[in-house]
Amino acid sequence: MQNWLARVRKGYGKKLTSLHSWNGYIVVILALTGLVLFQGMWRGILGEGRVIIRYIHIVVGIASLVPVVFYLLLAGKHWKQLKSKTSQKANVLIVLGLLVGWLLSGLLLWQFRAVGPRWSNNALYVHDVLTWVGLPYIIYHSITRLKWLKEPHRRTVKTGNEKREILHPAAGQPQALMSRRAFIRATVGVGVAVAIGPSFLKWIGNTLSPGEAIEKIVESDANNMVPLPQALPASSPPIGGGSKGTFRIYTVTEIPKFDNSNFSFIIDGLVEKPMRWNWEQFVALKREVQVSDFHCVTGWSVYNNTWEGIKLKDFLKMAGVKPNAKTVKLYSGDGVYTDSLTLEQANMDDVMVAVLHDGKIIPSDLGGPVRLIVPKMYTYKSVKWLNRIELIDSDYTGYWEERGYDTDAWV
Repeated sequence: MQNWLARVRKGYGKKLTSLHSWNGYIVVILALTGLVLFQGMWRGILGEGRVIIRYIHIVVGIASLVPVVFYLLLAGKHWKQLKSKTSQKANVLIVLGLLVGWLLSGLLLWQFRAVGPRWSNNALYVHDVLTWVGLPYIIYHSITRLKWLKEPHRRTVKTGNEKREILHPAAGQPQALMSRRAFIRATVGVGVAVAIGPSFLKWIGNTLSPGEAIEKIVESDANNMVPLPQALPASSPPIGGGSKGTFRIYTVTEIPKFDNSNFSFIIDGLVEKPMRWNWEQFVALKREVQVSDFHCVTGWSVYNNTWEGIKLKDFLKMAGVKPNAKTVKLYSGDGVYTDSLTLEQANMDDVMVAVLHDGKIIPSDLGGPVRLIVPKMYTYKSVKWLNRIELIDSDYTGYWEERGYDTDAWV
């Protein structure tokens, strides 16, 4: 074992420098793909390409374990050379902590089905915190170290080229001055703070005050429906005690807007009695209240939602399902998104066509004025802006299932 470690550590300065470079590439790829996955707008732009980016993010994230393990083999010698250099020791610990934290939380998110929604939700929170804190630190560290890396006499780790670099510096290479380094550090630090700070504060505020975030979404509702549905006593105040968590806004198109003139709700296809409602008729239908959790396949959850609406199975009873019907096809009012449920799934007691959330109308950003709720499945099955239900005699592959998501959407 000792001989093997000695061979691994031979020429360790060059190996450590190479390791630093490769780790930098990995972080850049993870940062770019992670930001694409974080921003909901890329869903509509990339389509199935987003699924590919997700796989790249996962594969590169798993690959990040390699430089961590390799560094640990070199760490003993490196740590001895650092000796009393407290700031460099702290930097090593911070970077290792970030990499290990990203890796472990990322693995939990990758295996979200195995660990369950509460673990994956907490893992997503940790992953986000490390990203908001870690990326600015790494950007700051990388840029401010560019001059330092060109000064061989200041390096703790020796690569063997220091003497040549000192005797034959690159022609015209400026010499670093203390004041200039301080200026660069301050400039980069302020730039990162200005660029990242407001977004981070907004994110942390929404996370710590989820109720306020939902209130703001309701206030910015782009729909204009008249009359507004009046909440049942069980919805206001909500029997669930108010939802816990923060909704993330994802859509494959621009968010549509509805008013009385362009809203309709249709049941057709293989039914005995095709039906159509305008808003005034739809909002007059008898509603029920239920409490359920809301789980997104990307790892986040919102708990204890109080939904008010009509059970999907009651719509099917009203229309009368023909014997040859096999699948319930669901249409979004955005004109693009579709998904489906089997008849057995559609008749589950908690599948609801909802019009109110926690006693308030469902805003446009969250899929209102009408959206489907399928609590036992991940929410790509809970079609937003639902405006049509069609009974068909064959299987149907939904929008995201066509682009790589599992047909099996059970939580």
